[in-house]
Amino acid sequence: MKGLEAYADTEDRIAIRDAVKAICDKFDDEYWRELDRTGKFPFEFTQAIANGGWLGIAMPEEYGGGGMGITEACIMMQTIAGSAGTMAAASSVHINIFGPHAMVVHGTEEQKKRWIPSMVDGTTRACFGVTEPDAGLNTTRLSTKAVRNGDHYVVNGRKMWISTAQEADKIMLLARTTPLEDCARPTDGLSVFFTDFNREFIEAREVEKMGRHAVDSNALFIDNLPVPVEDRIGEEGKGFYYILDSLNPERMLNAAEAIGIGRRALSKAAQYSNERIVFDRPIGKNQAIQHPLAESWSELYASEMMLLHAASLYDTGQSCGLQANAAKYLAADAAFHAADRAVRTHGGMGYSVEYNVERYFRESLLPRIAPVSRELILCFIAERALDLPKSY
Repeated sequence: MKGLEAYADTEDRIAIRDAVKAICDKFDDEYWRELDRTGKFPFEFTQAIANGGWLGIAMPEEYGGGGMGITEACIMMQTIAGSAGTMAAASSVHINIFGPHAMVVHGTEEQKKRWIPSMVDGTTRACFGVTEPDAGLNTTRLSTKAVRNGDHYVVNGRKMWISTAQEADKIMLLARTTPLEDCARPTDGLSVFFTDFNREFIEAREVEKMGRHAVDSNALFIDNLPVPVEDRIGEEGKGFYYILDSLNPERMLNAAEAIGIGRRALSKAAQYSNERIVFDRPIGKNQAIQHPLAESWSELYASEMMLLHAASLYDTGQSCGLQANAAKYLAADAAFHAADRAVRTHGGMGYSVEYNVERYFRESLLPRIAPVSRELILCFIAERALDLPKSY
């Protein structure tokens, strides 16, 4: 059937998976369990990924990248999230994979040469500053302001749930440069900047959270941050539309990471089911164990097919918003179900840190709520696919 090649493994895809897995396998459950306990950032892991040349997999070759598509990037991120590090491992390099897209499409040649190579080789650590405490998913209501003053802007505001801000030396920042009341549309008047994470003017206050302890989440307090005009990407006031260029790839990468977590959890559950003997037989012989795990295998496989379809559309320049969001929705649920079943398959030991599945379960919750909720995805699909009235 025409088009099935989008779903088939190729020599290149197998090579990507094998090479990335070989790096990830050097960092086992004990390594990640210790980082989860201490909250230490996985510097050794991120450096190993950078040394392998994988941070720039989807970046243009002329700036040191691999020049591959979102399909290959998803294969890479699924492999990383399917390792012992699960979501923490994926999140530690996630921004380098999709974050530079706005500058690739809308940046000047000077900006691309100045920024992209250091993100590809890992010498630049960046964070993504969009979400705010009082705006949530309503990005048009951002209150962080950037006021131009000659050859620079002065930025004031707050950001919330900013990953890796404790380690970052750069920030991709979305701020309002024109007051909302002066804009023809709410989506106008926002500008995007890629600038130094200057801790003299930015306080990053870490947020204690349920999981993914090895990768920090933060509340940012920005007070009179000076941003050179040459750090603005594209035209002033067009930042919302530039950020949109990154949203579909981000949905797909989130889906890939969720599938990786789900497969990791499912593998551990199957292994335990074969080893655990109760009433003189392995528990995996019981259909009450078999059926939920088989259902998770099916859900994860179906999610992957939707993801590959969405990625194929993106890589061939076709509309993919519905498919990217559907993939993220399906994969997040499939991962959560698989991780939940893995814990319950282990019984009491599933609650034990030693068996790791409780960590997988905690990290499987993240794709269900970030960076976009299940409910808003359903609203989007209802509006765009079913022609139902907008509800928000």
